[in-house]
Amino acid sequence: MSQLLALAERRVVARLNEVLDTAGCGVDEWRVLSLLADGRGHAMTEIAEYAMLPAPTLTKLIDRMVSANRVHRRVDDADRRRVLVLLTPRGRETHETLSGAVQAEWDRLGATVGRDDLALLTALLTRIAGRLA
Repeated sequence: MSQLLALAERRVVARLNEVLDTAGCGVDEWRVLSLLADGRGHAMTEIAEYAMLPAPTLTKLIDRMVSANRVHRRVDDADRRRVLVLLTPRGRETHETLSGAVQAEWDRLGATVGRDDLALLTALLTRIAGRLA
């Protein structure tokens, strides 16, 4: 079963990478952009959990995103010990541009595997992940 989960995940990620590659973005960066799109700013630990990345890997990714002017770091006004990461205007534009392309790929994926099957898989994986947390 773990092999089937990995196979499905790799095939979905490969499809998403094809779409994201047009903007020089990968799935990990897309996850970060998606979280930060709420405009609230998030701490590195929160981003790492959401993006499912170990802290050192996330730090390198955020450094690259800072260099690409997609995100910036800011000290949290409520807790001066914390650093928040936020989208720059360029990062917001990248997210908005890619959102439509990613949604179109999800629509194609739904048409390929069947929308009902995709909804069922989402429900099952949500339930399983919740029980294993």
